[in-house]
Amino acid sequence: MAMKPNYRYERSKRDQAKAAKKEAKLAAKVAKEKVVDPEDEREGSADNR
Repeated sequence: MAMKPNYRYERSKRDQAKAAKKEAKLAAKVAKEKVVDPEDEREGSADNR
């Protein structure tokens, strides 16, 4: 079976989409951790009193 003439283009588009999705997921994870961290710090300081 012959490969499509634009296989390289399609593959690069898939790779870019995958990288964008991975980056978005990582950014969401970091943002979620930033929201959770201040709450953890407040709870920890209350325990130290």
